[in-house]
Amino acid sequence: MSKIKLIENHSEIGAGTRGASLGVDAIKIASINASSEFFANFPSEKVPTENDILFKRRKPSFAKNIKEISKVFEYLSHSLKNTFNNGFFPIVLAGDHSSAAGTIAGIKATFPNKRLGVIWVDAHADLHSPYTTPSGNVHGMPLAISLGEDNLDRKSNEVKGATLEGWENLKNFAGISPKINYEDIVFFGVRDTEDQEDYLIKKHHLKCFSVTDVRTKGIETAVNEANEYLENCDLIYISFDVDSMDCNYVSHGTGTPVPVGFSEYEATKLLLNLLKNEKVCCFEVTEVNPTLDEKCNVMAETAFRILEKSAAILEKKKSPFTRNGQAV
Repeated sequence: MSKIKLIENHSEIGAGTRGASLGVDAIKIASINASSEFFANFPSEKVPTENDILFKRRKPSFAKNIKEISKVFEYLSHSLKNTFNNGFFPIVLAGDHSSAAGTIAGIKATFPNKRLGVIWVDAHADLHSPYTTPSGNVHGMPLAISLGEDNLDRKSNEVKGATLEGWENLKNFAGISPKINYEDIVFFGVRDTEDQEDYLIKKHHLKCFSVTDVRTKGIETAVNEANEYLENCDLIYISFDVDSMDCNYVSHGTGTPVPVGFSEYEATKLLLNLLKNEKVCCFEVTEVNPTLDEKCNVMAETAFRILEKSAAILEKKKSPFTRNGQAV
């Protein structure tokens, strides 16, 4: 049986809009309003942030706040390593998605010899680097960081100085680069990409299940295919960005909402089936932004319902690791 620990990461310095740092608290409010004891049932840890940097005026950059994001990686990686070594299953509740690369770094720092699969439930591929980014927002780069990917074939920006140094530090964080392989990534719901990302998806033949694919195949079939695709991985990390859901049916309470996504029912059923895989070692929920929610707190309420049901599945699972970071 898995013992769950909640890791609260309120960082939002990788996002382009403000408010994701309030996402975890918005989920907590949703739990209170639902008369749930969820947050009383599990130990939790709040990792430090560097959000105060947002009060300072910064120069334009192709990787905004990259120095401070590296510190967030340190906080998160340390927390995850301690969580694993104490025999807990980590559920990470995150602000913006840039810190997913820190989560991956924490997993690899604990299990350096284990092959890590990634299931990315998201509207976005997050494969940009400072060399290709149109925005400079690092929440569009976590998979590129973890892959050690510059994508110089589609370079559009000149990266140098502190940005280049910071980027190299992120890629090589924890002394491992790359931390994951292209063949060990599965996308669900990705539908809003730029040409530079499309190039990498095609070049590396990434496994992608569109919303239409999931509906056509059926959720169980898509999940079985994903599990078979990742069968050579020792551990699997699932990252759930709430923008994978349809903003018109749920709400716009996320930094980069995209229509034609999953319904709450589909996202819930998809995740519950994915989480049954005994290799899953970490689950992350990210990018709730209540300041952008035109329906009050609907996105957080939806995310909480999914979170509560997901934790119930995880509690019943056999843990994929034991104390002192030893994977089964």
